[in-house]
Amino acid sequence: MDMSGRSLCYELLAKVGEGSYGTVYKAREMGEKQRILAVKKLNIRGDTSETGIPPVMIREVALLYKMKQFNHPNIVKLLDASVVAVGRSLNLTLVLEYIDQDLSTFLSKVPSSGLSHDSIKNVMLQLLQGLDFLHTNMVLHRDLKPENILVSSRGEIKIADFGLARIYTFNIALTPGVVTLWYRAPEVLLNSVYMSSVDMWSVGCILAELFLLRPLFQGYTEVQQLHKIFEVIGLPDEEDWPKDSPIPYTITLGSKGTCTNLLPTLGPDENDLLAVRRSMVSVSVLPGLQIVLFPSDIR
Repeated sequence: MDMSGRSLCYELLAKVGEGSYGTVYKAREMGEKQRILAVKKLNIRGDTSETGIPPVMIREVALLYKMKQFNHPNIVKLLDASVVAVGRSLNLTLVLEYIDQDLSTFLSKVPSSGLSHDSIKNVMLQLLQGLDFLHTNMVLHRDLKPENILVSSRGEIKIADFGLARIYTFNIALTPGVVTLWYRAPEVLLNSVYMSSVDMWSVGCILAELFLLRPLFQGYTEVQQLHKIFEVIGLPDEEDWPKDSPIPYTITLGSKGTCTNLLPTLGPDENDLLAVRRSMVSVSVLPGLQIVLFPSDIR
């Protein structure tokens, strides 16, 4: 139901995406408003009388409803939700505000000369404002990547897709297999304890991608991903390595030093923005290693 308590009526216009759980359509609201909408139809197959609605779907709807009341400009808005029984299966429909494209599509259209610094600052400011709102409300997104960040025709940035998100409370068991591999923090790859820093790591990777127009760390296995990361930020000491990690400590994963010139194609200011250091107040990556996203003179 929408904010007035009435179900939204709409007509489907075109399929715009398809995932493991269902399909996303572009739609038009019927009636006076004629708003363009995004309709996400999720198919829950099998005997739901026994299995119920998958937790990932319940979590996404619950978090979107929780955030809807705040109406934050950098979080995608849930406008309506409904469940319809089809035999023993269920069809869950989410109606969301429609945004023209995601950040991945946006970056694919950027000329080879790259984005202007003002454009990068604008994207990052909005993204961090949205993430700050989530973390203030104890929500970990856990899958930040360009495909889950929407960009409107007016340059508005909105965080979307909360299928892996969850409310953070102390002493909870957090799932290790979260965040798309190229944007996954070392502590997640090492099956260690993690908090909101996993989202900040993803944001740092996205920041680099805005400069490079390609992902910063492109591994195809967890070990390869760690190798690419530690080549840049430096390998931690063995005593800092999580004891129960499924990936054993080995010096072949990276060198001990950090890369002072993180992206050789960028100038000193841009490299400083992305620099990894062992000191300064910043986001913890591993004990003794920290990533600096924004120096104090960047606003």
